[in-house]
Amino acid sequence: MTDFNSFDLLPSMMEALAHKGYKEPTPIQLKAIPPLLEGRDLIGIAQTGTGKTAAFALPILNRLARNKIQTKAKRVRALILTPTRELASQIDSNLKLYGKGLQLFSAVVFGGVAHRPQIQTMIRGIDILVATPGRLLDLMNEGHIQFEQLEVFVLDEADRMLDMGFIRDVKKIIAKLPQKKQTLLFSATMPEDIARLATTLLKDPVRVEATPQATTVEKVEQKVRFIERAKKPLLLANLLKDSSLKSVLVFTRTKHGADRVVRHLEQASISSAAIHGNKSQGARERALGSFRAGKIRVLVATDIAARGIDVSQIGHVINYNLPDDPKSYVHRIGRTARAGREGVAISFCDESELELLKNIEKLIKYNIPVER
Repeated sequence: MTDFNSFDLLPSMMEALAHKGYKEPTPIQLKAIPPLLEGRDLIGIAQTGTGKTAAFALPILNRLARNKIQTKAKRVRALILTPTRELASQIDSNLKLYGKGLQLFSAVVFGGVAHRPQIQTMIRGIDILVATPGRLLDLMNEGHIQFEQLEVFVLDEADRMLDMGFIRDVKKIIAKLPQKKQTLLFSATMPEDIARLATTLLKDPVRVEATPQATTVEKVEQKVRFIERAKKPLLLANLLKDSSLKSVLVFTRTKHGADRVVRHLEQASISSAAIHGNKSQGARERALGSFRAGKIRVLVATDIAARGIDVSQIGHVINYNLPDDPKSYVHRIGRTARAGREGVAISFCDESELELLKNIEKLIKYNIPVER
């Protein structure tokens, strides 16, 4: 099975895939789609950027379109739960692209925007709902979303849900879902808490892996620069004076840190924007749109905001601060070297971050070369 024709998807979906330029399934799609089309529960170990959205979106669309039923008011047939607004919007966009012509209705709900339009969307009932935990729980508690017709539940980026403190909300949501349903759990890593949740949530699941757990992308050239904390702004500006660095993602530990980095870059006449939880949804989408379009060279992000960034042309990732959780390093550098490209990851490490660097190298089983 080496192409999408082997999956027996609906013709309009095959047309959408061809229009998107998809020719061969990625490893996670190749392993996940056949059992999902059979209705099996599934655990997928896959990082963002491996094609996992299509791995679950295509079987869901195929299932719902082949078995058309009237969705009642406030009800949904498929629920996709994901940790960030950006990722929710991205998944919904892909559903609309893959499902063009199927006459299925998808919608997205997340925080940071007004409740009323989301409530109005739910009045008629929808086929597929993509949601973040907090806002979904609010709408559920207010009686605007009900699950009697739910057929498929997807828990996406499960490890990130745990990292972001959403796991309690996730469990409250799961408690309201019907027992009889197809359940999919996707995670880049499988910490013990997620493994325990999977045991209670899934029935006889198929387990598929696109890459070994928490491994770094092989095509990423990794480097570390030891630097005093006060000199990081100057080092970053000097690196970015190289015009060959056209699409650069910079990671900071905090929201305020991201804003400070943007101010420093503006003073150096380097076009940049920040994306983090304190920014409005409109501001985040505008920044991401400008970055995708090449209107700005540098996007500065926190870990939480960056999970939903799917920009294939990112050439460099710069860790302005090393992350507290070494798994986040894996996710960060996975933003580059996408779609078959190569990439570079440069980490700044000050004296206070030496232990963090040691933990990262222990996790990835690799001593990151020092660039002097």
